[in-house]
Amino acid sequence: MTDTPLSPLRIGRVVLTVHDLDGVAAFYQDAIGLDLLVRDGQAATLGAGEVPLLELRRDAAARRHEPQEAGLFHTAVLLPDRTDLGRWLGRAAERGLHLHGAADHGVSEALYLSDPEGNGIEIYADRPRAAWTRRGDLIEIPNGPIDLPALVADGADRPWRGAPAGTTVGHVHLQVGDIPRAEAFYRDRLGLALTWRYEKASFYGSGGYHHHLATNVWNSRGAPVRQGPATGLAEVELLVRDAAVLDALRGGDAAAAGHGDVLLQDPWGTALRVTAG
Repeated sequence: MTDTPLSPLRIGRVVLTVHDLDGVAAFYQDAIGLDLLVRDGQAATLGAGEVPLLELRRDAAARRHEPQEAGLFHTAVLLPDRTDLGRWLGRAAERGLHLHGAADHGVSEALYLSDPEGNGIEIYADRPRAAWTRRGDLIEIPNGPIDLPALVADGADRPWRGAPAGTTVGHVHLQVGDIPRAEAFYRDRLGLALTWRYEKASFYGSGGYHHHLATNVWNSRGAPVRQGPATGLAEVELLVRDAAVLDALRGGDAAAAGHGDVLLQDPWGTALRVTAG
């Protein structure tokens, strides 16, 4: 894998605009297992092991986002291992949570659902990197079936008691209007490595990871710049280890922010905050 300006990178927190702060925050605590870390009248920060992963901001006047808009496809919560994923699936079955998908991606096993305001969520666990199938600089990310009963059985040694320490946002998958323009921004402007492609989706990573960001046009082909304020994705935080890489992103379409952060927007208005962390 070729080194990139943002290598190594990881996802920090994902910021969502919501109407029902209490209801959405309760869902992420009860259904996803995140801890409430900070709460005031207009915002809530949730995470795992004291690490913030999700920030919810209330805006009662924001219009409701449409499924065909650019923005969030899903926030992907990465659990430490497969047994944790099995425990979560067992808990989801007990709670009667509706899953709208499940897939074996080769590099990982993933389960899909949505929060009460329609924001997509992936809950997944990675396979060891040695088990990933590589094609040169690319990493295969297929779609195959999962044996769900076997997954539940693998985590049956003890019950789910919330997202364990070490849980992170492993990647964020975005809806965009056009794949070539998305690649020009995420690969060429941000400097992420292109790690895999489907016909209507591209995946980008750093440091040899299968992907930290992805873009697709499955629902949003031709989508224009997203007009706000609207519910849904407000911002994705990208953490880089070396503050010097921020200098490579300054200028042009980038905006300065507090603490030396760099603010960028993709061609459809999705906000990205790049910070040293």
